[in-house]
Amino acid sequence: MGLSNLNSLYREVILDHADHPHHKHDLEVSTQTMTLKNPTCGDVINLSIRVDSQDRIADIGFSGDGCTISQSSASMMTDAVIGKDKEAALQMAKTFSDMVMGVEHTNAELDELGDAALLSSIVSFPARIKCATLAWWALQRTLLNKEVPTDKEDITCQIHQKPY
Repeated sequence: MGLSNLNSLYREVILDHADHPHHKHDLEVSTQTMTLKNPTCGDVINLSIRVDSQDRIADIGFSGDGCTISQSSASMMTDAVIGKDKEAALQMAKTFSDMVMGVEHTNAELDELGDAALLSSIVSFPARIKCATLAWWALQRTLLNKEVPTDKEDITCQIHQKPY
């Protein structure tokens, strides 16, 4: 398959996730929720997670509005982390964030990301990196119970901890 066809396939997968997002719903029962906003572009991600007694992500959902990149990334992220334990999900969030900043990773690490690994080309579009990472930042901050993002430039955050 030529590079042009491969890039076309990647675009199709990204557009499919944006047009038909997976897990785009609020959970009826969640252990944690978080809302992250990027006022620079208007993207909003409301993330709901239900973590079970073994610290596994038993269910995950998101809602909100945003560009094709933020919505497809959220869809891909939910597919990748559902069923994973918290530590594995946190490692995946780090791998994704590193990847879109141009840090090299092994094929095995990228395979863990599933379709989200297709967003590696975002590194060529610095203005879109925050769009791609918004859902992953929400996941990381939710699992770490962090209320204030480390990047205070233009991401606002609200987290709500719920008992099991």
